[in-house]
Amino acid sequence: MRSSVGEFMIYQVIGTVIGIAGIIVSFARFRESRTSPGGLLLWLILWVSVILFSLNPPFSTRIANLLGIGRGLDFLLIIGILGAYYLLFRIYLMVDRIQQDITELVHEIALREHDD
Repeated sequence: MRSSVGEFMIYQVIGTVIGIAGIIVSFARFRESRTSPGGLLLWLILWVSVILFSLNPPFSTRIANLLGIGRGLDFLLIIGILGAYYLLFRIYLMVDRIQQDITELVHEIALREHDD
């Protein structure tokens, strides 16, 4: 038994709603200056892709075939894993920078307290 709403499958509706919500949040973060123009573009590409792949599942298979990957789902999983590694690397860089900032602050505070 396949779950559907009208002519769409449930996953297509959920994927589209998540994509639209992602676009709205991305624009809100950009308006609040919490995302750069490049970051906004990256997120918009991601969310539009989610909507596109949700509404037209065979599209992922066509792209997979062009890249020499067997199935569309395999392509989406590979993209998801690569995206997760990219985000993990970005988080590592942020943590490393924050750690350096904290070290500098502690050093400055220690010097100020020593001078007093």
